[in-house]
Amino acid sequence: MVTKLEKPLKREIEVDGTIYVVTLEPERLRITRKGKRKGLELPWAQILSGDAGLAAALQASVASPR
Repeated sequence: MVTKLEKPLKREIEVDGTIYVVTLEPERLRITRKGKRKGLELPWAQILSGDAGLAAALQASVASPR
């Protein structure tokens, strides 16, 4: 049996020694560094259409300091 996602579900993961919070929401997937507010947000439509890679690369290029 599968439970419908009706409210945010948060989980903590560790990648290469850095802790992130993954939030599953009905509208999007959000990944942020623990203790930070800004992170990567991907709407489910982008993930399912295959545009997620392009959106992630664009968001990372805009957010990275030069």
